[in-house]
Amino acid sequence: MRKSVLAVSVALVVAAVTGKALADPPFDPKDPKMAPYIAGDKRSGYTFAEPETRAMQDDDFTNPGFLWVEEGKKLWSKAEGAAGKACKDCHGDAEKSMKGVGTVYPRFDPHVNSVLILEQKINQCRTERMKADEWKWDSKPLNAMTTFVKHQSRGLPLAVQADGPAAPYFEMGRRLYLQRRGLNDVACKHCHEDYWGQHLRTELLSQGMPNGFPQYRLKWQTLGTAQKRIRGCNEEVRAEPYPWGSIENVALELYATWRANGLKVESPAVRK
Repeated sequence: MRKSVLAVSVALVVAAVTGKALADPPFDPKDPKMAPYIAGDKRSGYTFAEPETRAMQDDDFTNPGFLWVEEGKKLWSKAEGAAGKACKDCHGDAEKSMKGVGTVYPRFDPHVNSVLILEQKINQCRTERMKADEWKWDSKPLNAMTTFVKHQSRGLPLAVQADGPAAPYFEMGRRLYLQRRGLNDVACKHCHEDYWGQHLRTELLSQGMPNGFPQYRLKWQTLGTAQKRIRGCNEEVRAEPYPWGSIENVALELYATWRANGLKVESPAVRK
């Protein structure tokens, strides 16, 4: 029975790959316009996107993700909580103080003895410094602030650390990345390492690099974080998603982001 399930799942993946039957978005590795989106053999999802999607991302006026950037900018100066503080009171000008912050998360935090993703760090600041309530997962204010902070690192290369105290979480993320999940019995690596550049039905598979998150997805018609995408991938392989911010999802985001080290932050990116 196990063998038959494996055979069917692999067949579904391979049979759905249509090769060159569908036209790929034009990509020339020698095109100087693509240079910012390549790091060695790593390719940003931008290079797999349709020209129209790229154009939407390139124009800050038409990029819908900037609605969240602007909202985050407002929240940066808004005092909340019993302490009566705003982010700006401690961190000043975000363009200076937050520059580079988005390149190092997920990151091990010695105060909680665990790896935190950027959303968790923001909520940590709210509860400990501002004495304010946490923002809910996937809420507009949390997504807006996460996007605003990450945007300050746009154009800088990811440099997530996976050694030292972060190593156990990195290894957990790596195992999860390679682990088959769901009724489809598919692992992250099947799409993003084994079959990238090919089609799964009508979907052109990318390398799964999260350097554009938070990003606006046309499929969602809204902006979402890497946590939302990880949960969505689990649903697509017919697996029960881990809870928002669970150690499993945090570890997986750490590993996935480490894979993208060297690629430049694009947030807010636009994807299909």
